Amino acid sequence: MRVLAVIGALALIVAIALAGFFFGGYYSVAATAEEPEFISSLLVRTRMASVAHHATDKPPANFNDPANVQAGARNFKQLGCFNCHGAPGVEWAKFSEGMKPDPPDLKDIVGGRTPEQLFWVVKNGINMTGMPSFAKAGASDENLWKVVAFLKKLPTVSEADFKSWTEPASAPTP
Repeated sequence: MRVLAVIGALALIVAIALAGFFFGGYYSVAATAEEPEFISSLLVRTRMASVAHHATDKPPANFNDPANVQAGARNFKQLGCFNCHGAPGVEWAKFSEGMKPDPPDLKDIVGGRTPEQLFWVVKNGINMTGMPSFAKAGASDENLWKVVAFLKKLPTVSEADFKSWTEPASAPTP
């Protein structure tokens, strides 16, 4: 019984100390401050578990249609995704260097994510990362699935293809 009382007292002391640390303003929320590894690891694991749990929407039947991939590239550009994540032949916007956590290079991570997970993230965003909910911004599920179709092909998309898919068609000369 005495051991349980000591464990309970220690847990209470730790909880009070942590509350004082966080709520007392000692933990820096500045994007320039390095966060402790245990916090970073905890947030990443929480994010991955949450996405895996909530990502239940299935891709449409024509998900891999090349026309959808190309339309997805246009949507990716129109929604401004390239500003934070770059694109083939397109550098990330300078402001993205100040984001915490850093926006991922999507061509490096899309292989490890299912279409359902990518769709959920693009649709709902990720709290405390700067990743917005494009559904709340007015994008339709149909257009977001096209973005995901593009993302799944992103590692193999050339600069020339991305440019041809996203550049407006030139007007015919009279």
